Amino acid sequence: MESLVHLRASARNYAAIARPDHWLKNIFMLPGAALAFVIDDDLGAGSLLGLAVGIAATCLIASANYTINEFLDGKFDRHHPTKSARPTAQGKIRLSYVMLQYFALAGLGLALATTLYPMFFYAGLALLGMGLIYNVEPIRTKDKVYLDVLSESVNNPLRLILGWAAATPIILPPSSLLICYWMGGAYLMAIKRYAEYRMIADPERAGRYRRSFGVYTEESLLLSAFFYALTSVFFMGIFLIKYKIEFLISFPFFALLFAWYLKIALQPASVAMNPEKLYLNPRFLSYVVFLCGLVGVLFFVEIPAIQYLMDHSVVRDMRIP
Repeated sequence: MESLVHLRASARNYAAIARPDHWLKNIFMLPGAALAFVIDDDLGAGSLLGLAVGIAATCLIASANYTINEFLDGKFDRHHPTKSARPTAQGKIRLSYVMLQYFALAGLGLALATTLYPMFFYAGLALLGMGLIYNVEPIRTKDKVYLDVLSESVNNPLRLILGWAAATPIILPPSSLLICYWMGGAYLMAIKRYAEYRMIADPERAGRYRRSFGVYTEESLLLSAFFYALTSVFFMGIFLIKYKIEFLISFPFFALLFAWYLKIALQPASVAMNPEKLYLNPRFLSYVVFLCGLVGVLFFVEIPAIQYLMDHSVVRDMRIP
């Protein structure tokens, strides 16, 4: 009986390092899929099945990355106030089982990816590769200042591509949107780092937990987040104006989203350290749902007044007598 209890506890530990609770991040695939349905007139209800398969494949590949991430972070998590309780930090995880779980999840994810369009498979392979670049020595960008944020946030445009490629054979979504997604992800990651750094409140201990924290300061993290936010909204503006001028109505709402998220990060024990738990902030979550609904509506409406104001010939003819 005791061995059965131990086996169940061990199975829970290995399931935990795959982080199924982080699958919520794959919601970033949905805008890519939605855009594909708007742009590609050949798509129908059958493409929804491809999207479902794509989401399942992405969840498996992401869990493979989380598995290797958790194991390799174990020796550093011992210096974190809360992560020190994780199974990897307490030495309860064996390398042989980690590798078995990693290859099983990665293999299943890529096998599902082969049933979809080739671009989906390549993007899935890239997502898996970025997990190795971010976590595994000798590269391990997770330990390198600024590269840690920029390399991890590459997963955001990759998820956008995965959502897009699960639905349409058109090779890539607009580049302006991809850069916007990348820098938006960098903003979220920099804010997460900022919240973590403030919570630890001890630069020496923070440096033992995360090597990049030996170089970062609160000021540099906040300034970098500001840079990423500005870059993201700049490319967002390019996309909004170039592809559907009505999207401009959503711009101030996106600006509020960025500001609100910073406010969350400034709170003690901020949920920004664990973005997958943002559901614990129902007001913020409701606002995100509202914003998604607004963008969804703007996909299908035309507002002549906005198009009139953007007509350069009209602007040239507007003269004061």
